[in-house]
Amino acid sequence: MYYLLCFIGLLAIELAYFRIAAQFGITDRPNARSSHHKVTLRGGGIIFFFGAAAFFLASGGMYPWFMLGLALIAAISFADDVRSVPNRFRIIAQFAAMLLMFYQLGFIGSEAWWEIPLALVLCTGIINAYNFMDGINGITAIYSLSVIAPLAIANAGLHFIEQSLVGSVAAAVLVFSIFNVRKKAVCFAGDVGSVSIAFILLFMAGALIAVTEQLWWLILFSVYGADSVLTIVHRLMLRENIFKAHRKHAYQIMANELKIPHVAVASAYAALQLAISLGAIYLPCNKWAYFTAVIAVLAAAYTLFMRKYYHLHTEYINRTKEK
Repeated sequence: MYYLLCFIGLLAIELAYFRIAAQFGITDRPNARSSHHKVTLRGGGIIFFFGAAAFFLASGGMYPWFMLGLALIAAISFADDVRSVPNRFRIIAQFAAMLLMFYQLGFIGSEAWWEIPLALVLCTGIINAYNFMDGINGITAIYSLSVIAPLAIANAGLHFIEQSLVGSVAAAVLVFSIFNVRKKAVCFAGDVGSVSIAFILLFMAGALIAVTEQLWWLILFSVYGADSVLTIVHRLMLRENIFKAHRKHAYQIMANELKIPHVAVASAYAALQLAISLGAIYLPCNKWAYFTAVIAVLAAAYTLFMRKYYHLHTEYINRTKEK
């Protein structure tokens, strides 16, 4: 009954947000680097924050420092959706939110204090990679579900997080999916959506890593990680500004140059990630060896894909310049 009421309540909040976004012109307008062709409401992913907030209220205030960090990072991201916020302010807010998350997880004050700066850089990188990957319809929603599912499975045995938090966030993602996982999306997640869901999933994964003391659980984000990191490396090789908007990710070339439907690309990424994660949970093998093999295969697949199809993107750029 709780999850049903949660879903209905979140659906009502999402519909109310659409009216507010339309009234104040919170929209995403297509440009040369976009993978869509019409003006679409932005910020629908704000519902992810409300999903976590629903758990917070229903649980009597569990994980307060995590919620404070989530509120901070959602607020600065939503502000960026409405009006561009300088990178330095967003990074400062993300670092502050991460420190609040680390405090909630019990990482602050540990003997290995030197790990905190490394964790800050890693986690901030993951959050921004999640944001970079939010470029086509359905990918943030479906991929997030492919991360939530193995977290829920692992939690059933290890009890590293309150399962109702997992369920509340899943309900929020399903609500968002109704309006985004389609050929013509009603709304996009916006920075507030992609950054917030990344923060929430990192909190869950961090709790899992804290209980098991195994960093290889980062394999839950391996597909996004491979595409994001290797695209950055590729752009550095091309001597490009990696902070400038682009559409060079493998998933973008699939959707734009190869004309594969957005939802099909998103589903393929999610299915691959789910298969990898379930393999990590159930296969009787050395987990670090499995992690290394997965990263190697993903890197090889990315390289082969780019060698075969990147020229299509180059041709698109040349046509754009001619116009």
